[in-house]
Amino acid sequence: MKLMMIDLDGTLFDTKEINYRAYKEALEQYGYDMDYKYYCEFCNGKHYTDFLPQITTNDERKLLDMHRKKKEAYSKYLNFGRVNQALVDIIIDRGKDCKAALVTTASKQNTYDILNEFRLVDIFDLILTHEDITKPKPDPEGFLKAMIRYNVAPKDCIIFEDSDVGIKAAEKTGATVFVARGFN
Repeated sequence: MKLMMIDLDGTLFDTKEINYRAYKEALEQYGYDMDYKYYCEFCNGKHYTDFLPQITTNDERKLLDMHRKKKEAYSKYLNFGRVNQALVDIIIDRGKDCKAALVTTASKQNTYDILNEFRLVDIFDLILTHEDITKPKPDPEGFLKAMIRYNVAPKDCIIFEDSDVGIKAAEKTGATVFVARGFN
């Protein structure tokens, strides 16, 4: 194996409650509410444009502002995150000839917030976030960028993913895919 690629939300970290609380705080500023069960069932793991219009507004400017406020609130709730220590250990013990890339559709700000909180930035050779790609998962663009960056063939890659869209993106690359279902 020459390259391992790891997803952030739901794979490396359980960020469900962090994201829920940050969205809840952002939405309350606009007079909207969301309960935890609803968030887990219909919103978690999805891009905000896929669920916020159903519970708030179709006004793109307001949606973007709500998402910005969510990103700003995110760091307040990092203590609710849980790290997948077994996966961290695999990344750390990968060997010197294997690169590790974090490939996420999360924002750069929130990605670095949680990685810094848990002191895990340095275990990655490459970090690709939402701002580094043009097509989010289920498009494989993020994974393919990492493969190109290190000139690695799919047969020499392994991808750790948890969500349906992430798994679809990973499978499109031709790499070996491990499905992480460790967080409930």
